[in-house]
Amino acid sequence: MTATRVAAIDCGTNSIRLLIADLDPETGAIADRDRRMIINRLGQGVDKTRRLAPEALERTFAACREYAAVIAEHGVGPDRIRLVATSASRDAENAEEFRKGVREILGVEPRVVSGEEEAHLSFIGATKELTGGAFEPPYLVFDVGGGSTEFVLGHEDVEAARSVDIGCVRITERHFAGAELPTLSQISAAQADIRAALDQASEVVPLDRAATLVGLAGTVTTVAGIALGLPEYDSAAIHHSRLSVEAVREVTGRLLSSTHEQRAAIPVMHPGRADVIAAGALVLLEIMERTGAAEVVVSEHDILDGIAWSIA
Repeated sequence: MTATRVAAIDCGTNSIRLLIADLDPETGAIADRDRRMIINRLGQGVDKTRRLAPEALERTFAACREYAAVIAEHGVGPDRIRLVATSASRDAENAEEFRKGVREILGVEPRVVSGEEEAHLSFIGATKELTGGAFEPPYLVFDVGGGSTEFVLGHEDVEAARSVDIGCVRITERHFAGAELPTLSQISAAQADIRAALDQASEVVPLDRAATLVGLAGTVTTVAGIALGLPEYDSAAIHHSRLSVEAVREVTGRLLSSTHEQRAAIPVMHPGRADVIAAGALVLLEIMERTGAAEVVVSEHDILDGIAWSIA
C-alpha cells in the first residue's frame, strides 16, 4: 500500500503544532516530513474570562496562515488535513470566532474535541510504537497540556480515560500570576489544586494500575531535556528516555526557585515555556507521586501523531 500523506494540527492552550507525515497503515510506520510548533497562548485568560482574547486569536490565525503555506508546499489536499482544538476552545464562550477564522484560512472545519476524545488521541499517538518487551503494559499515558491534563489507561485498547482542568498555563494563571518566585503558600495552593484534580481523575482511571507510566507534551519533554543536561533541545535523545521521580523532583525544585530570566537561559527551554514550565513540572511531579511510579517514560509522539493516524 502506498503511504498516505497527511497534515495534522494540534491547537492547544499554549501552543499550536503541525505534523506533515507519510503514514503506512499496514506497517504502522510514520515518516515525518515536517514537524513544528508555535507558542500562540490561545488560552490566555480563558480560565478567568471564559473568552478567547482578540490578541490570542490573532496569534493563532497568524500561525494557521504560516501552516497553510507549509501544507500547500507539501501538496496535502483538504481531505487529508485535520485541526483538532482542545482545552481553551472547549472552555471559551466565543469559540465560534476561532472556528470561523480556521475555516477561512485552512479550508477545513476545526474539530473541538472533548477531554475524553483528546485522551484517546494522545493514547494512540504515544503507544502505537510501544511494542516488544521494552515497555510493559498496561500503560498509563498522561498528557500535560496548557489548560488540561489527560489520563488514559490501556494496552491494545483504551480501558479508561479522563481529562481534568490542570495544565501549565492554567495553574500558572491561578496561582503564580505576577510572581517572579512563587511563595511556599502559593506552591502549596497549587499542589492542593493539582491533587484535587487527580482525585477526580482517579474516580475513572485507576492511576496506580499501570506497569509503565508514559508522559507526553512540552512540559514533560522539557523537564526531560533539563534532567538529561542536554546542550540544546534534542528530540531523539528525549524520546523514550526514562526519568526517575528523584530527577523530576530535583528539576521541579530548581524551576520553582529560578527567576524567569534563569529559566529562559536553560538551553532546552523554548522561550514561550519559560513562564509556565515551573507549574507544569509541579503537575508532572504530583502525578508521579500519586501513581507511585519510580520513573516515567518520555514520549515525543503524542496527540499530534494520534490526529495524523485518525486521518488515515
